[in-house]
Amino acid sequence: QVQLVESGGGLVQAGGSLRLSCVASGGTFSLYTMGWFRQAPGKEREFVAAITSVTRYADSVKGRFTISRDNAKNTVNLQMNSLKAEDTAVYYCAAKKRYLLLAPIDGYDYWGLGTQVIVSS
Repeated sequence: QVQLVESGGGLVQAGGSLRLSCVASGGTFSLYTMGWFRQAPGKEREFVAAITSVTRYADSVKGRFTISRDNAKNTVNLQMNSLKAEDTAVYYCAAKKRYLLLAPIDGYDYWGLGTQVIVSS
């Protein structure tokens, strides 16, 4: 079994920054595709970023968010800069067995419980 635990969510002013972290336990982390997704009230969960040995981003966050991983610490991070009110959502960490950077949301095998990010204007 793989468990994912997110942290780092909170309140931030528009234009500010926030760093999310996700720690994984179980499995072989270095072989997993790791992703961040978010879901705002009344909206579907959407892709934010993913990382294998390279990265992929949603158009809405390119240039503002940076995903990174530390395989020695079984951790994936999401540095969020220049935050906008539209970034307000619950952010979820997800993992997929094996490398597949373009995996769709339903291709991910494990999910964290999420961490709330609120950006005020």
